Amino acid sequence: MAYEMNFTPVFARTPELISGTIDTIVLSGQSIVIGLTIGLAVSMLRVDGPKWAAAASAGYVEAFRNTPLLVQLFLLFFGLPYIGIRLSADHAAILAISLNLGAYSAEIFRAGLLAIPKTQIEAGLALGLSRLQVMRYVVIIPALRVIYPALTGQLTLTLLGTSIASAISATELTLAGAKIESQTFRSLETFLVLAAIYISITFAFRLLYWIVGLWLFRRSVPKTGSAVATLRLPREAET
Repeated sequence: MAYEMNFTPVFARTPELISGTIDTIVLSGQSIVIGLTIGLAVSMLRVDGPKWAAAASAGYVEAFRNTPLLVQLFLLFFGLPYIGIRLSADHAAILAISLNLGAYSAEIFRAGLLAIPKTQIEAGLALGLSRLQVMRYVVIIPALRVIYPALTGQLTLTLLGTSIASAISATELTLAGAKIESQTFRSLETFLVLAAIYISITFAFRLLYWIVGLWLFRRSVPKTGSAVATLRLPREAET
């Protein structure tokens, strides 16, 4: 018999789909903010930190880049209680995804930092800036301009990777879809709707990254020219 598609039972659960979509966006947003913060800190330690900190950072990156996200999620959710640390499913999901993104984004950030010419850094120091000011005004923004496409691609993978959190029953879109499928028995229709929602969220996030890129690099300087000529600092950094 030919399969007759019927989306009515799925669309009848629209409030649950909307709630799951919001949960996925919140989970993604929190994980991205935390993960990028971790990644930037780790990359700076690897490039310009003490040897022990660089070694520890490298170990963290290799550990998380060479194990599956699902295994990391299980270790945090099921393993930490054995040492007295209990996390809710949602908190374990945020922590696992953040640490995973932190490891991958650290390598992306490091590539950008290493792409900045040393002469540009020396020019900033020659102008009397502290090392922190040089890192903030001279290194990070130009480096981010170089790695932005790769970084936003990784953020898209992080967004889609939140679906793994359903394995520990963290509240997000895939878990909501699984519950709808188990109650309506419309597997094809349910996951087609989920796919459409994920595509919509992904394109919305990509639009957001594009807008942020336009704002962030609206005053970007030409790639050619001397280090001193291309060094443009915010007014507060000139004092």
